[in-house]
Amino acid sequence: MTHTPHELVEEFPEHVAQMTKLKASDAHFAKLVEEYHEVNRSVHRAETNVEPVEDLVEVEMRKTRATLKDEIWAILSKA
Repeated sequence: MTHTPHELVEEFPEHVAQMTKLKASDAHFAKLVEEYHEVNRSVHRAETNVEPVEDLVEVEMRKTRATLKDEIWAILSKA
């Protein structure tokens, strides 16, 4: 299996412990992280043509990933 880029542990390596704690204590945060992982993996599959999609669909998935990442960062930066 290929390496999936943009995983949260790579995006926020200094916050891994904090993310683990928040996933266990904050259901909203845990849901955001799960959604991020699902979208990120979908983007990766589209980019590598494992599951090709139309360009517009891929762009929308990337926007969704960016929005989720921003929401996750907002929670991490306040915690």
